[in-house]
Amino acid sequence: MAENQRILVCAGTGCASSGAHKLIDALKLELNKQGLEETVSIVGTGCQGFCEKGPTVVIEPQQVLYCSVKPEDIAEIVAQDIMKGERVERLLLLDQVTQKPLSTMSEVPFFAQQHRIVLKNCGVIDPQKIEEYIARDGYAALKKVLKEMSPAETLEEVRKSGLRGRGGAGFPTGKKWAAILPTPSDKKYIICNGDEGDPGAFMDRSVLEGDPHSVIEGMLIGAYAMGVDEGYVYCRAEYPLAIKNLEIAIRQAEEAGFLGNNILNSGLNFKLNVFAGAGAFVCGEGSALMASIEGRRGMPRMRPPRSTVSGLFGKPTVINNVETWSNVPHILLNGADWYTQYGTDNSRGTKIFALTGKVNNTGLVEVPMGTTLREIIFDIGGGIQNGKAFKAVQIGGPSGGCIPEEMLDIRVDYDTLTKAGAMVGSGGLVVMDETTCMVDIARFFLDFTQKESCGKCTPCREGTKRMYEILDRIVKGEGKLEDIDILENLSYTIIETSLCGLGNSAPNPILATLKYFRHEFEAHILEHKCPAHSCSALLSYTIDAEKCKGCGLCAKNCPVSCITGEKKKPYVVNEDDCIKCGTCVDKCKFDAVVQA
Repeated sequence: MAENQRILVCAGTGCASSGAHKLIDALKLELNKQGLEETVSIVGTGCQGFCEKGPTVVIEPQQVLYCSVKPEDIAEIVAQDIMKGERVERLLLLDQVTQKPLSTMSEVPFFAQQHRIVLKNCGVIDPQKIEEYIARDGYAALKKVLKEMSPAETLEEVRKSGLRGRGGAGFPTGKKWAAILPTPSDKKYIICNGDEGDPGAFMDRSVLEGDPHSVIEGMLIGAYAMGVDEGYVYCRAEYPLAIKNLEIAIRQAEEAGFLGNNILNSGLNFKLNVFAGAGAFVCGEGSALMASIEGRRGMPRMRPPRSTVSGLFGKPTVINNVETWSNVPHILLNGADWYTQYGTDNSRGTKIFALTGKVNNTGLVEVPMGTTLREIIFDIGGGIQNGKAFKAVQIGGPSGGCIPEEMLDIRVDYDTLTKAGAMVGSGGLVVMDETTCMVDIARFFLDFTQKESCGKCTPCREGTKRMYEILDRIVKGEGKLEDIDILENLSYTIIETSLCGLGNSAPNPILATLKYFRHEFEAHILEHKCPAHSCSALLSYTIDAEKCKGCGLCAKNCPVSCITGEKKKPYVVNEDDCIKCGTCVDKCKFDAVVQA
C-alpha cells in the first residue's frame, strides 16, 4: 500500500445528485473495517469535471481514475487498489480505439488535453478547508501584492496580462478596473457576478463549489488595486452548495486574517458579502444585478452613467464574473508574461467551457484560448454519441449562435467567434447531432429569452415574443416564406434598440441559424418537411408491408390505438388519428415503421 493515499470523491452538484455522498459513507465504513481510517484520507471535492462518467473517484498519489462508481464497488476498490495496489479494471475508462483500460487521469484524453489554471484546485482539494487551499499556493498572490507591489503596479500587471472578462463580451479587465479610479467617492464596491443562467452552463457554479477561496483572493487583490473596502458575490439561489461553500470560505478567511480590517498588517480593509439572487436571467446584466442587491426588481437601466461612475447604491462599482476573479491570483503570483503565453494575441489565457449535449464526454473543459472547436468536441469530448454525425454546436448560450460542421476548425476566441456570428459568452457549448432541428433550436432559445425578458423595454418584450410566435408557426408547418425576412428585420431592430445585453443578443441564435441553416427553414415552409425528422407536426408514419412481421407490438403500444391489423399480417397506421409520438418506431423490432 502506497503512503499518503487520498481518495478523492467528486461531490459537486452533478455527482452528489448521483450518489457521491453515499460513496463517502461507504468508504468511511470500509476503511474503518479494514483499520485504514488513520492512514487513508477521504476528500469530498468539488466538481472533477468528468460529468458524463460521474460519480468519479480518484486515488492519490497514483491518480487512478474510477468512473460511474456505486456504493457496492467500494469494498472492491479498498481491497484491491488501496490494500494491494491493483486496479479494478471494470471501473476504469476504456480507450475508444483499443478498448484497453486507462489507469490514470494523465492517460484519459478528456483530462490530458486540457490546461487547467482556474480549475487547478477543483476536484483536488476539500473546498471547505482553507488549509488545503493554502497548501497549493493559496493566498500567496495576495501576500505578494500587499508586501511587494503598489495598487498601481497590481492593476498594471492585470492590464498587461490581457485578461478579458469571462462572463460575456470579453471587456478588458484591467481597463475596467482603471475606469473606477478617476471618480472621487467615499465608498466604492466590487461585485462577483455568479448569476449563471445560460442553459447548459455550470462553470461558475463549479468554481464556487470547488475552489471558493480563489474567487475571494481574486477579489481581495482587486480591492487592493482599486481602493475598495467592500464587495458582494451575487450567486443564484439555485446553487445552494456554491453558496454554502462560499460562506464557509468567507468565515475561514476572516478567521485567518485574509478578510476584515488591516489584512496581513497592510492597512487593507475588505468586507465580503454573499447575496442570493432569485434566479432571473436578466440579473446577469450588471445594472439589473445591482438593482436586485439594492432590494429592487432586477431590471436594467439606461447608460451612461456607467457602473464605474455610479453603480451599487449610487457608488462607483466594478463587476466581474466568477471565472475572471479566479484568474487574478494566478496572474499576480506567476506574472503577466507567464499568463500571456496561453491563448491568442487578443484573447489571452484559458477558458472554461461546459460541454453538453450530444457528445460522449460531457463536463467541464478548460483549454487555452485559440483551441479549435474540433479539438474540444472530438479530441476532448470524444465525439458524437451513438455514432451520429455532428451537425452544429451552440456556443455562448441564448446570446450566442450555432456553428456548423464546416467551421469546426474555427479557433475559439472572442474576435473569431464574433466574426462567425457567435460569441464566447459565459462558455456554454451545446453539441447537436444530425437528429437536431435547427429551426426548433432557434425556437428553444427564443422561448427562453422571451420568458426571461424583464419587460422594461418594448423591443425586447414584444419583439422576442413575436419572433417566437413566427418560429413556432414554422416548426408546425404553418410558416410563410416572408417569415424569414420578418425574422431578420425584427432581429436587427431588437439588437439596435433594446435597453440591455439580453435584448441586444437575443436574436443571435436566429441570425446564426438563418446564416448557416437557411435551407432547413425553407424546407419547413416550402416542403412542409423537417430534414432532421424532429418536428412532430411535420412527420408521417407508415408501415412497410414487406418488413412487417405482423407481431402487433406497434399496435399494442400505440397510445391512441391508431394502428390496426391482424397477427402475422402487415399492420396499417391511420394517419388521421396518429399523434406522431414515435412509440411505434421505438417498439418495432424489424424497422418496419417508416418515419418521414
